[in-house]
Amino acid sequence: MVCVNRRDLGLLALRVGTGAVLAAHGSQKLAGWFGGGGIQGTTAAMEAMGFHPPKHSAVAAGLGEAGGGVLLALGLATPAAGAA
Repeated sequence: MVCVNRRDLGLLALRVGTGAVLAAHGSQKLAGWFGGGGIQGTTAAMEAMGFHPPKHSAVAAGLGEAGGGVLLALGLATPAAGAA
């Protein structure tokens, strides 16, 4: 029988919650889900902030957030997911 304590459940909830928020924010940047601007809106924002090339920066930011969030929520490659 497995003994699960409150600390383990709390850390699981924190990891899954943080990963879900990051994945949702990345999907806003990439696909425009959840009221986001999509890749065009993110590209315009990156261009306004001075990133060059803006479209590549927008894709990298969206993939980093969405991919890192999914990996973090699943508990896979957590050091790399946290860095992304």
